[in-house]
Amino acid sequence: MATTIGAGSSRMLASMAAAVTEPGNITVVPDTDEAIVAFLHPRPVAALPGVGPATARTLTRYGLQTVGDIARTPLATLQRLLGTAAGRQLFERAHAHDPRTVTPHALPKTTTVSHAFNRDELDPDTQHRAVLSLTHQLGARLRDDQAVTRTLALTVRYADRSSTSRTRTLPEATAHTPTLTRTALALFEGLGLQRARVRTITLAGELGDSATATHQLTLDPDDNKAYRVEAAADRARRRFGQDAVLPATLARFGDRR
Repeated sequence: MATTIGAGSSRMLASMAAAVTEPGNITVVPDTDEAIVAFLHPRPVAALPGVGPATARTLTRYGLQTVGDIARTPLATLQRLLGTAAGRQLFERAHAHDPRTVTPHALPKTTTVSHAFNRDELDPDTQHRAVLSLTHQLGARLRDDQAVTRTLALTVRYADRSSTSRTRTLPEATAHTPTLTRTALALFEGLGLQRARVRTITLAGELGDSATATHQLTLDPDDNKAYRVEAAADRARRRFGQDAVLPATLARFGDRR
């Protein structure tokens, strides 16, 4: 598993730095005006936090393609385009003003696992196995941390460095790998990739406390059996290593990160 780290003088800059960093690497934005402008201004408008597809379309319609374009636009103009509050927020963020504080030692809100291929991966079966591998990693991590997730986000990054993301909310918070697998594969298959040159697949889960989670009981004996098998596999994994128990599909799946 590869970790992506971004660092900067504000939460916004650190988040944006992480978003453009290859897995396994670190991007640091130095705390100088020149460095911040050099990093921030070339970014597309959609890279700014709070700029969704609709806002991005509005901005590009008026020729505002980059964060630098926004920074050079008068506040009053942005407010006429987006409204008073949204225009001011965008203006401030384009000038690297982010008043949000960072709380040391705060509990993470999400957990992320990622698989980076050694080369541009075109094979749908290999891509499919990578997603399966990620759901097993994520499920094991959640159970080890006594956490659950209610929302999954899947991001596929391509050879040209563009990416596609999809998010889905589960019926109930869970750390059960089969449920995570069904949801993640549905997200992946929903992308409709055909011969896509995939570089990285990332799966993120929004965290919750397993102590507060509920599970809808069923009369299906296979459901109860699946949970018992998963608990036994966790015990073996903790004793003998992460790869002690794997589905047959992943037994020969190399380059796992």
